[in-house]
Amino acid sequence: MIKRFLDYIAIEKRYSPRTVKEYGDDLRAWCGYLGWTVENFDPKPLDADDVKGWMMQMLESGQSARSVKRRLSAVKSLYRFLLGLGLVRVNITSTVILPKVNKPLPIFFRESEMEAFKEQNKVPSYDEGMDKGDWLLAMRDYLLVEMLYQTGMRRAELAALEDKDVDVRGRQIRVFGKRRKERMVPMGDQLAKLIEEYLRVKREILLEYEAFGTFLVRKKRNGEWVALGAAGIYNIVRARMGDVSTLKKHSPHVLRHTFATTMLNNGADVRTIQTLLGHSSLEATQVYTHTTFEQVKQIYEVAHPRSKK
Repeated sequence: MIKRFLDYIAIEKRYSPRTVKEYGDDLRAWCGYLGWTVENFDPKPLDADDVKGWMMQMLESGQSARSVKRRLSAVKSLYRFLLGLGLVRVNITSTVILPKVNKPLPIFFRESEMEAFKEQNKVPSYDEGMDKGDWLLAMRDYLLVEMLYQTGMRRAELAALEDKDVDVRGRQIRVFGKRRKERMVPMGDQLAKLIEEYLRVKREILLEYEAFGTFLVRKKRNGEWVALGAAGIYNIVRARMGDVSTLKKHSPHVLRHTFATTMLNNGADVRTIQTLLGHSSLEATQVYTHTTFEQVKQIYEVAHPRSKK
């Protein structure tokens, strides 16, 4: 039954291989608690107390509420699947309340840090006196940071981006998010001009450039140009933003948080930000309202004469 469920989420639901593996690990742990293997799992003799007992055991053993919630979510998904196929008559997990997880507030780069990045890394317009390859790599680093900051894309979304997904004239980018869910993200004139110049020089270097991802890397061994992967994007952002930020973390996801926080602080409503980020639920986006409130609270405590007794 469990193998059938894992095949279902991999093939029909199109979950990523990593997610499928995590579900499998969690369900194996569930079977281990019951004294079974995945192969001889039998849902018939089980009830809600078995699920609650496993939850209490995990919490008492010191596992975090986040880890316990994830594992129980896998069991809940399994039972919804079994119920839909008529393999169980009752979803024993429906009455199980998942442990509450306190979400940490997202960190983000300050506007002054983003301006410092721009000043230190901005690439001059290309002219014939420059080496095309060197210019392309410098522009790549600058452009990918700006795209993450100005669009809120995830690192994996940027790595999967192809030139055909970028409509410079229409000022929009087609992004494929989790489970290949498509959304359109607008871009400003400044970003559009950067992309247009980058693609123009890229075409001059690569006659068949459309076969590659938008961002490229040149192999040291033979000089071959290949698509830049998610790991490469992470390393570039960490290096570039590490030069201008005092934060301990300098990942592409911090730029995503920065995009959302900047939009909210400048008047965008939460539902618009939800659409731009590709969040499936509003709850995932509302965490940014707490970030803004913390900013207001800090300013109030410093500025208002009666904020402290």
